[in-house]
Amino acid sequence: MFGLDPTLLFLLFFCLFAACAFEFVNGFHDTANAVATVIYTHSLKPTQAVVWSGFMNFLGLLTGGVGVTMSIIGLLPTELLIDSNVYHSMAMALSLLFSAILWNLGTWYLGIPASSSHTLIGSIIGIGVGHALLPENSNKGISAVNWDKVIEIGQALLLSPLFGFAMAIILMYILRKTVQNKTIFKEPKKNTPPPMWIRAILISTCTLVSFFHGRNDGQKGIGLVMVILIAFLPGFFAVNTSLDLVELKGSLTQVSQIVTKIDTVPLSEKELNSYHMVLRSGAELDKILVPDLTTAKLSVEQKFQIRKAALNINKNAKRLIESESVDLSSQDLNTLKIATAGKKAPFISFGASSSSGLAGVTDFAPAWVMWLVALSLGLGTMVGWKRIVVTIGEKIGKDHLTYAQGASAELIASLTIGLATAYKWPVSTTHVLSSGIAGTMVANRGIKNLQGGTVKNIVMAWVLTLPITIILSATLFVLFRWITG
Repeated sequence: MFGLDPTLLFLLFFCLFAACAFEFVNGFHDTANAVATVIYTHSLKPTQAVVWSGFMNFLGLLTGGVGVTMSIIGLLPTELLIDSNVYHSMAMALSLLFSAILWNLGTWYLGIPASSSHTLIGSIIGIGVGHALLPENSNKGISAVNWDKVIEIGQALLLSPLFGFAMAIILMYILRKTVQNKTIFKEPKKNTPPPMWIRAILISTCTLVSFFHGRNDGQKGIGLVMVILIAFLPGFFAVNTSLDLVELKGSLTQVSQIVTKIDTVPLSEKELNSYHMVLRSGAELDKILVPDLTTAKLSVEQKFQIRKAALNINKNAKRLIESESVDLSSQDLNTLKIATAGKKAPFISFGASSSSGLAGVTDFAPAWVMWLVALSLGLGTMVGWKRIVVTIGEKIGKDHLTYAQGASAELIASLTIGLATAYKWPVSTTHVLSSGIAGTMVANRGIKNLQGGTVKNIVMAWVLTLPITIILSATLFVLFRWITG
């Protein structure tokens, strides 16, 4: 199959299974964040809640595109994304999977709402650190890590829970001032469903959180699977085989024409390097894209060359687009954005997903990958919810969760995650929702209304996740690279 020897074929299926396992664990690890309020307030029975949440996660992933997926993959050093040595790529995939799954399972077992997003991102950064520690990269040091992308994603992960916390306080304040029926501010009665209007609100917010969790977190699983497929089967997945090479040539021409208009005098050294990299990579790509060429005629080596050129152009063109030193008309800037990053993907897409422009070379996922990951996430959502539901409902605040608090926290979480997905930022559903719950507790009786022990555990998991997964992933990567040679 695919020309792989039996050992590599076994490892391919093992890695794909492990990636599905990560997304399955992600499902039941984060399920509580979506279903905690409807279960705790008796709006839905546990079975109903997790099945509905699982379905909405499934639907959300299938409509989410690949923007967040590629932001995640973009954390990896470019050298690793174009390494044609299957054993090197295998070491990357295995260390990434093992470190992410181990930390996810450990925090779930302890009932701590830790972040699958932090876990995966820490593991990916660890790959970059491990790559920098290899003897052949000693001259580069940790500069091999894509720190621009790390900072961008780090800001999203840091600011999103703070935003959720603050907005939950504001929303609770507005509700208290405007809602006359005070039933919504009461603690749920044991084994008694809430009034129908409150129940409808809580089910709606659960639906939104589940849907947007699928659109954001589900894409991380797609990214994992694509990294594995590119590693083991570069001839099939190094570039998007459904590419229109004539359209790609046109995008490349637009990029070259616009970039050559840039006045290089005011550019910094870093920006000047990006300018030359775009032109040099563009020239290399132009040599490959000869007339009458189709993706079926491309050799594996050519596919890697196209992948490398496209990655370099997109990465460095983005730096030029965002630079204040670059003086281009708004029309040229917009054309450059579309020619590299492509147009915004449609909101609904149940099949294969890809970007347009030069980003379409690498930013894609076959339909079967999206369905595989969606199924894993949906099934995972249907189990393992109980441990963290109790933490969310009873252990963050000293008061038990009220109807208004549950609805406010989930509404803010769904809006935050939805906005982040639109801007291709991976955020933590766990941290956004738990910080929202904390915000509603503070809105009730101030900071003293939080349970110090639980908040401390959540914060410790938040603080420790990145360093622990980075160290674990880097160690495993160096070990596996030493074993595979």
